Amino acid sequence: MDSLFITVAPNGARKTKKDHPNLPISPQELAAEAFDCQEAGAAMIHLHVRDENDGHTLDVGRYRAAIDAIKSRCGDGILIQATTEAVGIYDADEQMAMVRELCPPSASVAIKELVPEGGEAAAKDFFHEMVERGVLLQYILYSDEDVRRFQTLRDKGVVPNSASLLLYVLGRYTAGQISDPKDLVPFLNVTDAKDQWAVCAFGEQEHMAAGAAVAMGGHVRVGFENNFMTKDKSLARSNADLVRQVADVARALGRPIGGAQQLRSLHI
Repeated sequence: MDSLFITVAPNGARKTKKDHPNLPISPQELAAEAFDCQEAGAAMIHLHVRDENDGHTLDVGRYRAAIDAIKSRCGDGILIQATTEAVGIYDADEQMAMVRELCPPSASVAIKELVPEGGEAAAKDFFHEMVERGVLLQYILYSDEDVRRFQTLRDKGVVPNSASLLLYVLGRYTAGQISDPKDLVPFLNVTDAKDQWAVCAFGEQEHMAAGAAVAMGGHVRVGFENNFMTKDKSLARSNADLVRQVADVARALGRPIGGAQQLRSLHI
């Protein structure tokens, strides 16, 4: 089977140390967590940064501080992905402006947020510019309908006409944001075979959803952004615990675990 790429999402936009005392927020905490997750098998870190009140921000200076800290600790051992998540604060123009200024190694972009109806021309310029500048984009999709719209946008040239890296978010709009591994099926029914896809899931079934993705040839994103519990329903001590679980599944299935350099070299 193709190599498995594990991404860690260590903190998200909304959670604080009140939710988990080991939630990493500062650049130094994020760097330490990135190193531990890299050692556990993660190829990429999905990075959120916070303002002085631990609130969500897309501040470029704060991103650069966190990225510098992670690179200082990890070198090129983990690929850094900046989120563009709006959280009801930022519009599409502000999200794209951040990525243009920061020019991170990778960025996650939600089609629902960056390509509102009527925003196709601006999104097209942005997506193509990022590809030309070497930013690895991961397109976030929340439903099979989202997947179909993404494919239509690609057919129209809004999204570059090549294989893409996708993230399927399971259960985002369910009651309590509780994911179920079966939520993956509608996505796979409309997946284009040329694309690389990954899964993230909310709640205590995160590990089961991750295991399903590993077995079915997809990739995985796990971490405190979506879940604090290990497979035995105990509180994870760190994000590395969640990464390690997925790596164990891959080894049990005989699937090799890919690293950051291999992920960077994907032709997408």
